[in-house]
Amino acid sequence: MRESTGGGGADEDDLTVLGAAALLDAAAAASFRLGGQFLAHGDRLAAPAGLTSARRQVLYAVRREPLSVAGVARGMGMARQSVQRIADLLVARGLAAYQPNPAHRRAKLLRTTPAGRRALARLGPGHTEFAGRLTHRLGGEARFGETLTALRRLSAALEALRAQDAEAAEAAAEAGEGIGGRGQEAARDPGGKTAADPARNPAPPSRRAARTRR
Repeated sequence: MRESTGGGGADEDDLTVLGAAALLDAAAAASFRLGGQFLAHGDRLAAPAGLTSARRQVLYAVRREPLSVAGVARGMGMARQSVQRIADLLVARGLAAYQPNPAHRRAKLLRTTPAGRRALARLGPGHTEFAGRLTHRLGGEARFGETLTALRRLSAALEALRAQDAEAAEAAAEAGEGIGGRGQEAARDPGGKTAADPARNPAPPSRRAARTRR
């Protein structure tokens, strides 16, 4: 078996003998590494326009139509607060602007400005050149497409599991509330008195006591 050459992850030969847990760890490590690599290359490509990779991504997300900050965050898989800070910086620099949202009075829409579109246009040549080099390194557009499909499939599977876990947690919480409610009702008699409280719900007198009183 060959040694790994993937910067801490298993090579293609190793994948045939890894178990599910090791595959999950390797996929997570590769994803973190890939994210860092994309950010580094993105910062370098965005520098000529005075942008960072994150600012360029937010600006690119609203290039065609205005979106809410929450909508941009969902599409990018980022926290809304992080996107909000980036959006505010873009607006402060005149590269983007907020506009009213007809569907939600408080959640304004973010859009590009002419200056923002010019900034994106300046990134075009460098972006195209790097995309060509990366495609060639991967073995052509077909292989690049296969890689993208695999990444999207992984992302979709993780999102499905997240939704499944959220639904299970919600169902468990509702079931717990139902059991608690039934327990409280069982502790009360039909008249609403608590059975465990003899002061509020005294026991009926015994037959002997009744005969004595006679």
